Amino acid sequence: MLKNVAAVVLDGVNPFELGVVCEVFGVDRSDDGLPGYDFAVVSADGPTVRCTTGFALRLEHGLERLETADLITVPAGASYVSQEFPPELLDALRRAVDRGARVLSVCSGVFVLAAAGLLDGRRVTSHWKHAEELTGRYPHLTVEPDVLYVDEDPVITSAGTAAGIDACLHLVRKEQGPEVANKIARRMVVPPHRDGGQAQYIERPLPTPGGDTVSGVLVWMERHLDEEVTVEQLAARAHMSPRTFARRFQQETGTTPYRWILRQRVLLAQHLLEATDETVDAIAGRTGFGNAAALRHHFVRAVGTTPQAYRRAFRGPEAA
Repeated sequence: MLKNVAAVVLDGVNPFELGVVCEVFGVDRSDDGLPGYDFAVVSADGPTVRCTTGFALRLEHGLERLETADLITVPAGASYVSQEFPPELLDALRRAVDRGARVLSVCSGVFVLAAAGLLDGRRVTSHWKHAEELTGRYPHLTVEPDVLYVDEDPVITSAGTAAGIDACLHLVRKEQGPEVANKIARRMVVPPHRDGGQAQYIERPLPTPGGDTVSGVLVWMERHLDEEVTVEQLAARAHMSPRTFARRFQQETGTTPYRWILRQRVLLAQHLLEATDETVDAIAGRTGFGNAAALRHHFVRAVGTTPQAYRRAFRGPEAA
C-alpha cells in the first residue's frame, strides 16, 4: 500500500530534489479524483535544516515519523557523497525495510541508503558523475550509471535531479495503476514515462591519450570522421605495423581504433543534433555512418535513445 510517505532530509539538502518528492506525494489532488498521501518532511538534523541554495527549512517532524511510513524518500544533498550520516537515521531506514516499507533515493541520496547497508548485492543508480565514487566506496553493489532509475523492490534508486520524478511516477504506476500516474504527470506537465536513460546527458569529452605515439593519428581521425578507414591505413600514418599500432592504440587510449572512432562519430552526431537543423540523413553522412538507419542503430546503443528523441530533448519538439 502507498499511503503514508515521508521525505527525510539532512543539512545541505538540495531543494529541487526535495521539491520533486513533495510535488508527487505532497500535493492534494483529490479535486481531480486522485488519491491523497499522508505526507511529511522529516529532519534527521534537528528542527532547522539548511538547503544548498541559501535558505533554511523549519521542520516539525523528527525521525520518529519514519516508523509509520509506507515509503521513505531520501532526496539528494550537496555533501552526501562524502559525509557520515547519523546512526539513528540509518537504524530507522533499516527498521523500515525490515517491517516491509519501501525506500527511494533521488541522486546522491543513494549514499544514505548504501551507508545503511540496504544496497548490498543490489543493482542501483545515481547521477552519472557519482557512479565511480559509489562503486569505489561500496563494491558490494552494482551501479548502473546509464539508467534513469532502478527498482530493486523494496529499494528504488534514481539518477540525478528530474530522474527522481521518473522513479516516483514509476512507483505510483506500479502501486496505483497507470491512470493515477498519468494524471499526476499531466498535472505536473511532465511525461508519465521518459524513453532512454541518462546516457544521453553524460558529457563524454575526447579521451586523452596516455602517451604521444598515436596523438597525431587521433587528430587526423577526429578531422576525418566521415571517411572509412582501416587499421592498416592508420598504422601506415603512424609508421607502424598494424599489429604494433593496434597494441599501442589500446595502451594509450584504453580502447580499439574502431570503438574510438565510433564513439567520436556518435559525439559529433550529438553535437549536430543539438546545434544544427540538418536532417538525420545529412548528419549520418557527415559523421561517417552513411545512412540514417546505421546512425540510429549505433546512436541507440551508445546513448540509449534515438537521434530524433535526442533532438527533441535538447531542442524542443519543433526541432525533431
